[in-house]
Amino acid sequence: MDDKQSTMSGIVRKKTAKSRVLAQCALFVVLMVVAAFIRIPFPLVPLTFQTAVAVSAGLLLGPAAGAASMGVYLFMGLLGLPVFAGGGGFAYVLELTFGYLLGFAAAAFVAGAVRGGGCLTFARAAMAALAGCAVNYLVGVPYFAVIWHFYMQNGGLWQAILVYNAAYLPKDIALCFLAAAAVRAVRAALSRRA
Repeated sequence: MDDKQSTMSGIVRKKTAKSRVLAQCALFVVLMVVAAFIRIPFPLVPLTFQTAVAVSAGLLLGPAAGAASMGVYLFMGLLGLPVFAGGGGFAYVLELTFGYLLGFAAAAFVAGAVRGGGCLTFARAAMAALAGCAVNYLVGVPYFAVIWHFYMQNGGLWQAILVYNAAYLPKDIALCFLAAAAVRAVRAALSRRA
């Protein structure tokens, strides 16, 4: 094979790899839109899957592509597409839960960074998913508090944080373990297919 053929082959491989990453990011954007509208009623806290999708994006795509896919989801909603649980549009920044939407990109990034490279054990995937979930709460709870207290001018901030935020934490922790198991299964299936 001469140098020209070798160069062309390298270019095709790079374009194929980029196309694959774009397709995977698009898949996670779609999964996030679907997860926004799946709500399973439970006492006090409805079960949703958005945090699990965000950390899964980081675990499977890595920090940059995982965060990018969540960023695209956020951008679509801010443009006015009804992809958020309550619709879309720039006015959504004044919603109590908008901080969690911002936190999804950070959660995906942190989950991907903590996961790192190499063999993906369940313990490693679970630790990365939990780290991503923690970052999501570190963004979401203060944002909730600012909107609740300063914009809505409500009292009872600590009770609101417990009822509307902390009550979701056990559900999200359980879903992080589920996401870790699902990601391991997907990785194993993909490696067998390759």
